[in-house]
Amino acid sequence: MPDSLGVEETDVTDTDGAPEVTTVHAGIIPLLDCAPLVVAAEFGFAEKHGLKLELSREQSWASIRDKVTIGHLDCAHMLGPMVVASTLGVGHVRTPLIAPMALGLNGNAITVSTTLFERLQEKGLDDGDALSGARALKQVIEDDRKATRPPLTFGVVFPFSTHNYELRGWLAGGGINPDFDVRLVVIPPPLMVANLDQGLIDGFCVGAPWNAVAVEAGVGEIVVTKSRLWHNGPEKVLGVRQPWAEAHPRTLKALIRALVEAARWTEQPENRGAVAETLADRAYLDMDSGVLMRNMAGTLPRSLPGSTVKDPDFITFFRDHATFPWRSHAAWFTEQMIRWRQIDQDTDPCAVAERVYRPDIYRDAVRPLEISAPATDWKSEGTGPDHGRFFGNAVYEPNCPDA
Repeated sequence: MPDSLGVEETDVTDTDGAPEVTTVHAGIIPLLDCAPLVVAAEFGFAEKHGLKLELSREQSWASIRDKVTIGHLDCAHMLGPMVVASTLGVGHVRTPLIAPMALGLNGNAITVSTTLFERLQEKGLDDGDALSGARALKQVIEDDRKATRPPLTFGVVFPFSTHNYELRGWLAGGGINPDFDVRLVVIPPPLMVANLDQGLIDGFCVGAPWNAVAVEAGVGEIVVTKSRLWHNGPEKVLGVRQPWAEAHPRTLKALIRALVEAARWTEQPENRGAVAETLADRAYLDMDSGVLMRNMAGTLPRSLPGSTVKDPDFITFFRDHATFPWRSHAAWFTEQMIRWRQIDQDTDPCAVAERVYRPDIYRDAVRPLEISAPATDWKSEGTGPDHGRFFGNAVYEPNCPDA
């Protein structure tokens, strides 16, 4: 493992006092956006803030959820909607969780098999239009229906995930009903490429680096990246059991400081090589570091040999308030659960967002770091240049009292 290359000599004064406990057990999934946790553990950021961060690599989001639920893990690299679902007791036992920080923005993509990609091209796929692929897919589905072929199958990583809602939103934007026109199945991220290669699915929405892995293996083609579908869209969060957070407030704030500093260091271009080499280790992603380097740089492969697409916003760890837990994101997740009939129609998205996402804890934690945090907990999406793209020309305005 690498030396502690990332920590500056100057220390940060901890106005909260020493952490209540110094060992924190955290779960991760082998995805590029687990980097802040790995960097904090491997490059000295956790130690700088008085912590020993012990990481447990898990193969599925269900495993992460279950181990956090029973207290085997104190916290985890977690899907934002999963924190909401667990707190509401949807799909599993009720477990109150909070998200006191985010772990990055963007990083997902929708990838289809090479065969399906060719069919989309025949229907007029346009790389410059984020919803063009969905409209082309609509025509493919209509052709298949006339020919009495079985519906196409797409993989998502978890029922309560950004990936599920992004794929559904993309499909709906092309006039496709996700619940009737296609089949959606749940597959753990590391198994997506194998399922695509074996023809068990026709496409998927997953986080980096698995889309690029599919392309470089010659079995898939990226149709649209998340940053083009929803610029600076939310991704993973630090999911924490609420009782643990309440019992260890100083430990939690120290952990947030360590992870925020790790995220900032991870994003610096000169550190990509060290980060990629560490993540490539068998203990984490167990793959070629070059794939990870290219993903971090936003250089995505195309099936044509030597062809790439540059997406500088493909994955973001720190800039653009990437570590801030926007309550508007939690409200949007909750609204998607209502939209797709996963929870009761009378659920209050604003109340859920205020309960689960905790920007107040984040602000207190980063204050000693002199890091600027947004003054508001809510923001709009897709309303202008500063708010970026949001599912074509759509707009999201959180309908909450203090938004």
